[in-house]
Amino acid sequence: VNDIIEFPTLAMQKKIKSMQMFRRKVTEIKQGDRAGICVSNLDPKLLERGVAATPNSVRLISGAIAVVKKIVYFKGSLGSGAKFHISVGHTTVMGTVTFWGAKEVHERLKSINEKGSEEQTDSKPDSSQKGGKSKTKNEGPELKSSSLGGNADIAGLPHLNFDIEEDFIQQDDYLEKIDLDDGTTVENPLHWAMIDFQTPVYCPVDSLIIGSRLDSDVQSNCRLAFAGRLVQKFDLQNDVTKLKLYTRKEKYGIICRLGDPFKRNDDGKIVRYEVYGNDLFKKETSMVQFIGLHLETDRGEIGVIHSPFGNSGKFKVNFPAGVEARNGDKLYLRFKRYINDSEKKIRQDSQLPEERCGTRLDDRDKKPKTKSKKKKQNGGANTNSYIEGKIVSMKGDPIADGIFNMVVVEGFFTPDVNVREKIGEKVRVGTSGEEGSIAGPFGKAGKCKVTFPEGVSEKLVGSKVQLIVQ
Repeated sequence: VNDIIEFPTLAMQKKIKSMQMFRRKVTEIKQGDRAGICVSNLDPKLLERGVAATPNSVRLISGAIAVVKKIVYFKGSLGSGAKFHISVGHTTVMGTVTFWGAKEVHERLKSINEKGSEEQTDSKPDSSQKGGKSKTKNEGPELKSSSLGGNADIAGLPHLNFDIEEDFIQQDDYLEKIDLDDGTTVENPLHWAMIDFQTPVYCPVDSLIIGSRLDSDVQSNCRLAFAGRLVQKFDLQNDVTKLKLYTRKEKYGIICRLGDPFKRNDDGKIVRYEVYGNDLFKKETSMVQFIGLHLETDRGEIGVIHSPFGNSGKFKVNFPAGVEARNGDKLYLRFKRYINDSEKKIRQDSQLPEERCGTRLDDRDKKPKTKSKKKKQNGGANTNSYIEGKIVSMKGDPIADGIFNMVVVEGFFTPDVNVREKIGEKVRVGTSGEEGSIAGPFGKAGKCKVTFPEGVSEKLVGSKVQLIVQ
């Protein structure tokens, strides 16, 4: 008595003059009581059926987030984007429902239960408490009253706060079951649901909501589809783009070349800290946006894309902890892409392992394996050896018909060799004997430019050449 009461549908607040329960005057009532309330200056014709509440506790909402669970007797599927009859309080309106977060809600509840169990285990009896009852550190969250339309606690719906900054896997429909990483299966898990009311409703937070298909045949199917607890108001026009719903993506390439072998210091295993891959990107793809992304092997080893390797879509990968890889092994690019991200950025959760050093098994400055060939000249023996390569193309303008001064050669050096230090070294064409010298590097794949003062024919493309090692 004398408190202020609000009628949300009338946007009106009135003072309570008196109250009766079964024709007896009372000074206070609580939720669940049947009572008559007398207020001042209210035209009874304005309100035939509606809501009376504490001032500012019930607001008009057009969208909401709820934690929901499917009613097992409903035979149909619950599809995201489908329309249901939503009952909340004394109102039933049409609403469009989107479901997600089954696995995340399960993990949240599991974490809460484990935390509560630990706190109860660690608690000790309080000898000062009467009756010898023990007092625990945590007796669980205080149950809030369900303000309108039934009790969500009785429906077995937990009190959960929704965090809009949390990541959720995109779902097409309500999942009847989820498979966990430990091999177990959870039947009929709880979900988050976003409800877009076709007509705004007056509804307090924490109310019980029921989704139904009232147009279905009552003889063949239960018409009640799901029940839920309304968690918070949600503005679909402004907040829906803030939802972090994502899909997982996966692509893979192939290891086409291994770096130098190392013996890892902590366990003695032979590993590679650098590998080269292909078949992950197209030749015309710009690699700039992919540098720094993580790649993973079948054994779970994680490396990072360091740089492109040549101009054919190949790439170089660094593994800080080393990798036991072979040519032909797969390199997986796993990432997630947010549904509401207009920039469509690639995002990853993986972390690079700590660096694990090793000792090189061969000298980096050691010349590649050479072939030795002896020739007899003027009765003496020439013991010069050579490295064999191949002419891949001509370079520059021809000095005569089909004759060029410069060619591009591959096979002399690996990508980590500084070709500029080899400028001037002697090169000879194996079939015809023309001699030239290294003029400089060509690209980043170990190719080099070779000049021939007298020129060579373009017909020699594909022919073998020899780098003379003194």
